[in-house]
Amino acid sequence: MRSLWQGTVSFGLVALPVNLFAATEDHGPGLHLVHSADGGRIRHRRVCELDGREVGPEETAHGWEAPDGRTVVIQDADLEALPLPTKRVIEVVGFVDADDVDPLLYARPYWVGAHGPAAQKPYALLVEALARSGRLAVCKVALRSRERLAVLRPRNGILVLHALHWPEEIRDPGDLSSPAPTTTRELDLAELLITEMTGVDVTELHDDYAQALNLLVDTLAAGGQAAPPVEPQPPVDLMAALEESVRDARRARNGGHG
Repeated sequence: MRSLWQGTVSFGLVALPVNLFAATEDHGPGLHLVHSADGGRIRHRRVCELDGREVGPEETAHGWEAPDGRTVVIQDADLEALPLPTKRVIEVVGFVDADDVDPLLYARPYWVGAHGPAAQKPYALLVEALARSGRLAVCKVALRSRERLAVLRPRNGILVLHALHWPEEIRDPGDLSSPAPTTTRELDLAELLITEMTGVDVTELHDDYAQALNLLVDTLAAGGQAAPPVEPQPPVDLMAALEESVRDARRARNGGHG
């Protein structure tokens, strides 16, 4: 794996040199935009709206529009000069229980590897200490030209850095709750269905969409046509749907019998 970032984990007076590696990757056929009439590839080009000229990556910079309409141009060198202590440091600011972090905050995960022989001991120590305490290390780190909130956690003897959204980045959902009343019998059946469906092995699940997309690509490439999907219909009788769902779940748990 190619390292995406190199720096130091700092907790207390302990400094741990590390590398970050991408922990996830996309699967499935790579799709790109084309002209539907003739299949011609559609390219995205960087064009200056003032002079209409296409510009290369070496000519681009970041910009911020001031309230008076002026554009403030920010070069990469300006960003590099930002006085951020987290630019090359994963700064541990404290520790929390795993349940104290709202799952809604979780973003991109990274594998964390020890950099160099001198980092092996403090790396192993931090992994074991986090595992024994059951806590997460809350950190601040500069990634992709911005400072991010993050947590460090152990996973099978390896450190994982999870970038987090800042709390103010989470949008207010408004009032999306349902005012519809529920009966005791409906709740009992729903809880029974949850019990019958408990125990799924997430590692055995696969991306059905990617598989269907591969099949669609193969079908169209061979001159065939896509079959229309079967749209699920909402139940007319909620109680009947719950009862039948419980029976289906029990049959599935029993290997199709009973």
